[in-house]
Amino acid sequence: MKEQEIVELLKKENDEFRKLSEEHRSLDMVLAEIDNKRYLTQEEEIERKKIQKQKLMKKDQMAALVRKYKKSQLVLNHERQKSTE
Repeated sequence: MKEQEIVELLKKENDEFRKLSEEHRSLDMVLAEIDNKRYLTQEEEIERKKIQKQKLMKKDQMAALVRKYKKSQLVLNHERQKSTE
């Protein structure tokens, strides 16, 4: 199963993943608004960096869930192979 297929599956079946994905998308929209400004105040620049870090944290958590799913599928496949031998 390809990475994007796993992401779509987790969005449908995993509440935590879906919530992280929605939060990530929301942060992305806020960043886009900030980036549309010609100039940023020092406070806005700090806020932008904070949002970038939050967004990255969400992405890391989502990647961990994808890895966990892949690992569980490997274990299932291995167990299926053993049971057919």
